[in-house]
Amino acid sequence: MRYTLGMAGALALFWIINSGHYSPLLLALGAVSVLLVTWIALRMDVVDKESTPLHLLGRIGPYFLWLGGQIIASNLDLVQRVWRREPRYQPQVARLPLPQRSDICRVVYANSINLTPGTLTVELKPDHLLVHALSEEGIAALEAGEMSRRVSELDR
Repeated sequence: MRYTLGMAGALALFWIINSGHYSPLLLALGAVSVLLVTWIALRMDVVDKESTPLHLLGRIGPYFLWLGGQIIASNLDLVQRVWRREPRYQPQVARLPLPQRSDICRVVYANSINLTPGTLTVELKPDHLLVHALSEEGIAALEAGEMSRRVSELDR
């Protein structure tokens, strides 16, 4: 039930932010649309812990800030590599362990790698990831495990 309420609350907040109109008629129409979408989602049986990860909300903000810093640093590194007279590419493929317990954290980890320029998750298996990187340093940073550790902390 709390996941249904969480989804309805998120839909209502999304509607209010995007609408920008607060007249009684429009608020009533928004409430009706949120209720209708929530009812349809319940009938389709698509509301579960994975689709509404409320347990991550308290910890995801600091992770996103850290990930944003990593994305900026990776962008700068990639630009530096590309703009050299003789670009320094050393493409690497590595198999990384996947210690995350939940499917949502595994997906967050794989997508975080994809969001970081110069790295790409090629394959996601239950126990490992296959990752391609443009440099040895990119693979070394992932093998150091900081990103994996931070994603694992989201699920605690």
